[in-house]
Amino acid sequence: MNIDRRSFIAALGGAVAIETMSSEALADALEHHMIEHLDQTAIGQSSERTQRPYRRGIGSVFVLSGSGDGVFGANKLEPMPPNPTLLDFFNLRFAPANHVLQSATRALKTGMNEETILACLLHDVVLSLMKPDHGWWGAQLIEPYVSERVSWAIRYHQALRFYPDTSVGYEYPEMYNRLFGKDYVPAPHVKAAYTYARNHKWYMNARLITVNDLYAFDPNAKVSMDPFVDIIGRHFKQPKEGLGNDNSPVAHMWRTLANPDLPL
Repeated sequence: MNIDRRSFIAALGGAVAIETMSSEALADALEHHMIEHLDQTAIGQSSERTQRPYRRGIGSVFVLSGSGDGVFGANKLEPMPPNPTLLDFFNLRFAPANHVLQSATRALKTGMNEETILACLLHDVVLSLMKPDHGWWGAQLIEPYVSERVSWAIRYHQALRFYPDTSVGYEYPEMYNRLFGKDYVPAPHVKAAYTYARNHKWYMNARLITVNDLYAFDPNAKVSMDPFVDIIGRHFKQPKEGLGNDNSPVAHMWRTLANPDLPL
């Protein structure tokens, strides 16, 4: 994907604003910017343009349709069903979810196991709720419903993005060098997370998310949820009450996604 460096910097508030941002925040902003442009390609730009201030950390369901890196037409959310499933959230809150669908499709086509495919499918959906530390937030969101291996992989993929592993063909993204400079240094907590994950028995589960993440920004890709319905059925513990109604430790996060306009 080609990124206009000037428009990206302008979307973050200009060069002065960038100077106050950490390298980690800049890297996250780039990924969100790329996902946003991918999604806008998939759904088309709205002709209605509205100006509204917001902080970049707010999830995309809380601001005008988009990731928070641009200003787009107002997004009217469809109501969720009484007992919402993960597929309902994909259709009504995460859509078009082009990036994660591309990531999971690549994992599927290259013969990766179903837990890795599911992790690729879910690794960035939390961006609808929260932007910073999305690996940690994302793992927390899905932890009660997936295997520990899947949530662990999602948690640590965020840190692994910044460290190459030539054994699986993952190079340091050249886009990071062009936008942030070759002196990029991840935040201490990111380095600590990488060091821990690199020596963990599940390291490769998280690393394979980054492998499929890096090549999942094709604006011309045609993707569908259909290949993943059965995988979700086998590996995602859908509560019969519906996500948000099951009194799990993260039910409030799903309720917030379902009803972001509630006054209280």
